[in-house]
Amino acid sequence: MTPLLGMFTFVFNLVGLVICLAGLTLAQRRGKRQQARWPGHVLAGFGFLIATTPIWSQWLLAE
Repeated sequence: MTPLLGMFTFVFNLVGLVICLAGLTLAQRRGKRQQARWPGHVLAGFGFLIATTPIWSQWLLAE
C-alpha cells in the first residue's frame, strides 16, 4: 500500500465514522417526531459506505 493510499484510507474511515455516528445519533433521538427516524438510518448507511470505500476499491482493483 502506498503512503497516499494509506492516507486516503484513514481520511475515508474517519469521515465515514463521523457521519455514521451522527446518523445513529439522529435516529436515536426521542421526542415529538419519533416516526421520522429514517433520515438518521439513511445517513448512518451512507457513512458506512464512505468508511468502506477504500476496502471496496482495493477489492475491485485487485481483480
